[in-house]
Amino acid sequence: MYENMAILAVFVFLYSIASGGLERTPVNGALLFAAFGLALGPLGLGILSLNVDTEGLRTLAELTLALVLFTDAANANLGVLKKSFHIPQRLLLIGLPLTILLGFGVGVLVFDGLTLLEIAILATMLAPTDAALGKAVVTNEAVPSNIREGLNVESGLNDGICVPILFVFLALVTATGTETSTPVLAMKLVAEEIGIGVAVGVGLTVLGSWLGTKFADRGWITETWRQLPVPALAVACFAVAQWLGGSGFIAAFAGGLLFGGLTKHHKHRLLLAAEGTGDTLALITWVVFGAAVVGQAVGSFSWEVVLYAVLSLTVVRMLPVFLVLTGMKLRTDEKLFMGWFGPRGLASIVFAVIVLNEHLAGGSTIISTVVCTIVLSVIAHGLSANPLVAALAARIKASAGKATAG
Repeated sequence: MYENMAILAVFVFLYSIASGGLERTPVNGALLFAAFGLALGPLGLGILSLNVDTEGLRTLAELTLALVLFTDAANANLGVLKKSFHIPQRLLLIGLPLTILLGFGVGVLVFDGLTLLEIAILATMLAPTDAALGKAVVTNEAVPSNIREGLNVESGLNDGICVPILFVFLALVTATGTETSTPVLAMKLVAEEIGIGVAVGVGLTVLGSWLGTKFADRGWITETWRQLPVPALAVACFAVAQWLGGSGFIAAFAGGLLFGGLTKHHKHRLLLAAEGTGDTLALITWVVFGAAVVGQAVGSFSWEVVLYAVLSLTVVRMLPVFLVLTGMKLRTDEKLFMGWFGPRGLASIVFAVIVLNEHLAGGSTIISTVVCTIVLSVIAHGLSANPLVAALAARIKASAGKATAG
């Protein structure tokens, strides 16, 4: 235990003091963290032995995602979002169902050993994009604000929307639901997940912000405790919503949006501790993923698994995005950019743990495909983020120059 603790502590320290320089390189944090875990884990040097069970990994990934969603939502520019909300609206209401349908169709062609419901489960698990992996893009001001806010809101809400869809398919495949009950079951789950999630996120954030303001005015919040209310509020939004049967992810994102609006003049100072905690948890999550998950799954990567993973990150994601953005005031390169930056990460890890506990007949193939897709996403999106952002910014600048000259 102490050896693992020492290795992780030293790595966190070294990355913390070098993070500014590393963020300007093509290698993103998640890629470095997962590679570190893989290199020092059982498949590599064997000096980092993290015996984390599935529930421990799920809890770690969920808490990380909750903090990232809350802080990203709080940092959103509501003025820009109000003007360009039609972008995430199309991506969520039309693009997300199309992504699941296309993922299902591709799965039918690629996998012979999975049932139709198992393929539907796989397509749903890989439909949501990852807010943490996409942070390098949505926080880069070189990217147009409408694209940044669109991708941010999409990644903040699509995982919560996919939860009830996943549970419907799981209920059917495990014989706890019937074909005739599917529409009713789906509507009930969607209403509960979204409704309870939004209600909890808004309710707790209003109450927490009011209490924080009152006690701050009285001078009751000491300097040593000033950093904790926001991370605690983010976790509370997530945990209470999950406890009541709603989506904790939607609660965290809705709470973050409201918190950012209520504290817009000094939100960045208040969010520092939550952002730092989320980044630290993300580091640990990806190290654990690299050491304990990737090493075990690599041997089960078949050509079908790799093919589906590649198609999931390209055609399955990019084609629906391109189609739903047709007719909007976006250039072709901007639509392709948004289609490409749909990384898979923490949400898919959480879904993989949920499905793993169901012991499905095709569970090993499903989990291997999810892990392979996440690994390829971490590598491809990590290496391409900075170069593609720079290329997009240069094209936009050149286009603006031509328009001015004309």
